[in-house]
Amino acid sequence: MPSLLLAGHFGCGNLGDDAILNGFAEAVIRQGFDVTAMSGAPEETFRNFGYPSIPRKDSDSYTRALATCDAVVFAGGSIFQDVTSMRSAVYYATMIKRAKKAGKPVFLVGQGVGPLNRFLSKRAAASAFMLADAIVVRDPASAQALKALGVNRPIRIGADPAFLMPPAKVEDSQYGVGDRKTIGIAPRVFGKGIKEVTTIFGEFARSLFQSNYMPVMIAMDRNEDGPVIQAISDSQGGKIPDLRKLPTPSQLVARIARMDAVVSVRLHGSVLATCAGTPSLAIAYDPKVAAFAKLLELNPAIPVEGLTSARLFENFQSFMKARDRNLQIIERRKAELTRLAEVNVETVVESLKGVAAAR
Repeated sequence: MPSLLLAGHFGCGNLGDDAILNGFAEAVIRQGFDVTAMSGAPEETFRNFGYPSIPRKDSDSYTRALATCDAVVFAGGSIFQDVTSMRSAVYYATMIKRAKKAGKPVFLVGQGVGPLNRFLSKRAAASAFMLADAIVVRDPASAQALKALGVNRPIRIGADPAFLMPPAKVEDSQYGVGDRKTIGIAPRVFGKGIKEVTTIFGEFARSLFQSNYMPVMIAMDRNEDGPVIQAISDSQGGKIPDLRKLPTPSQLVARIARMDAVVSVRLHGSVLATCAGTPSLAIAYDPKVAAFAKLLELNPAIPVEGLTSARLFENFQSFMKARDRNLQIIERRKAELTRLAEVNVETVVESLKGVAAAR
């Protein structure tokens, strides 16, 4: 069986990144491939998903894996960006150069590109994509970002590989308390600082409760979001329930499927809500969130500039008035995005056939 080495920000405590891994890996396994994942926690990744895994930052492990795999697939996420630092783009570009030097095909699929503002990260990203044997991006904005970098290779537009995750097992009952409908909230610090984020979402959660909803905080990233969620809960007397220790994205999808809506700063809070068939109201701290909200065709993402709890609650109320319409749109767009996500797998399969024929 052909063997794929899957690279990305996997096994690092982020449910969105692990959803990408789970979706893509399961799809290619169904196509007859063996997979090995590069993970920040190899034992945990194997325990949660059953994929053989190696340490993602161990150079010797990468060298050995390159010797035995048939191709390296960078399976998605926002790995080519420099918002946090330019190290991400440079790191992954170096991995791609090593794979090509070892004579291995490299596929960049499910990619969300940018923002890229620094010269070195732009150059690293451009060189990485120019070396790729095939490219699939998850939205049109990422394709435009690559063209702006001078990447003149064929670029296919797909969707986030998380849409390929196996269906979650969902209980029939609604996830709520008494007659209160549940609203998931997936926050993160987005430049305003933890105090301002705490104030905005603490007051928003209180407004929800006063309007007969049950707010539930969702930790998409257990390392980054846990302290924020704790601060928000403490600001309201420690009374906000939360989901902070779910080991797999499928388990979170099963919970979200029983909610009435999700309000998310995190991109994959909205992605997993869509997988669950639950409408999501996005808050755009990053262009990738606005791009996904545009794909969903629901409400435009709310910009973080000038965001207050009152403004957020006002948008939420308008959003909920259109919930029946949004449910119909979500059902249609989920099917369309799942089909587009399959482009990632089709591209790898077709490209490997082409590489084999050329040899």
